[in-house]
Amino acid sequence: SGVVERLEENGHENKRLKRDADEEDAEDQNKKSPKRKIVLLMAYSGKGYHGMQRNVGSSQFKTIEDDLVSALVKSGCIPENHGEDMKKMSFQRCARTDKGVSAAGQIVSLKVRLIDDILEKINNHLPSHIRILGLKRVTGGFNSKNKCDARTYSYMLPTFAFAHKDHDVQEEVYRLDKETLERVNKLLSCYKGTHNFHNFTSQKGPRDPSAKRYIMEMYCGEPFVRENMEFAVIKVKGQSFMMHQIRKMIGLVIAIVKGYAAESIMECSWGEEKVDVPKAPGLGLVLERVHFEKYNRRFGNDGLHEPLEWTEEEEKIAVFKEQYIYPTIINTEREEKSMANWLSTLPIHDFNSSAVEMQTNNKNSKNSSDLEGSDGCGDDSD
Repeated sequence: SGVVERLEENGHENKRLKRDADEEDAEDQNKKSPKRKIVLLMAYSGKGYHGMQRNVGSSQFKTIEDDLVSALVKSGCIPENHGEDMKKMSFQRCARTDKGVSAAGQIVSLKVRLIDDILEKINNHLPSHIRILGLKRVTGGFNSKNKCDARTYSYMLPTFAFAHKDHDVQEEVYRLDKETLERVNKLLSCYKGTHNFHNFTSQKGPRDPSAKRYIMEMYCGEPFVRENMEFAVIKVKGQSFMMHQIRKMIGLVIAIVKGYAAESIMECSWGEEKVDVPKAPGLGLVLERVHFEKYNRRFGNDGLHEPLEWTEEEEKIAVFKEQYIYPTIINTEREEKSMANWLSTLPIHDFNSSAVEMQTNNKNSKNSSDLEGSDGCGDDSD
């Protein structure tokens, strides 16, 4: 019996030694894979998430980065302790999209081990509504937020949002006429250039220099029909955006086109007086792409680095939007009627009220959606 016990012990010992050796081999392999600074091109449907940015220690509010970091650890790109302290991998997102907001071209920069089949391995550990569509090597000091010259967002909305308030509109059959679309685009083009957008966020005073923002373009495309309802997409490109800014820019144009506010309110909103600017729903807001023009000019053709352009990934981006982003916006709009419900609140806004009246009203009507901060363009609204 003593001989048998010794044999069994030796068997267990051999298995343990083999397991330890395997783990050491894996560790050696990871050590041999040097860490490199890269950017990842991400697309995601934001419904059900409390935004992009991870809140370490706040597990009840799930974010896109929670799923991303988990996939990076499981795929072997980063060690587990880097997932707990994201500074260790020099992680930076380009735009901090907020609750419910989607992205077709989000960029994150980080240091990873460049393992074989890296994109496939990361995607294997992600849900289907979050995809890594591309990867590029970048300079060691690259920071996706600081190096970004501009961001382009889109906002998809049902066109009945532009129907005049005095018209009895059936949402399913409403179709936007050419004259109304022209008026919408005339108003949207007024945002181009540099303006003081302190009235378009809750975080800046009228004399705060950072409230001035530069808008490069803003327009509404031709309408199209999906599942018997007509939609249109507004595109806006700017250097950076403050929290709620895009939704308020769109909300004010809707209020003017519907006949609740005079066109002159737009000019007033850039002045020092407080103006009541309505905030359109978060559903429909999508981070389309981020631009790195200065970086591309300096490093894009230096022979060592690639320009941060994603021409080869365009088709994958388009397919993802058709599969996950547009259906989510359309179905949620039909089921939850977020635009229709928001439009019914426009009459309670006082577009002629004084600053004193507004401050009183704001104190009395702090609603839950404001507390959630449900917006998509908190690029630098810390």
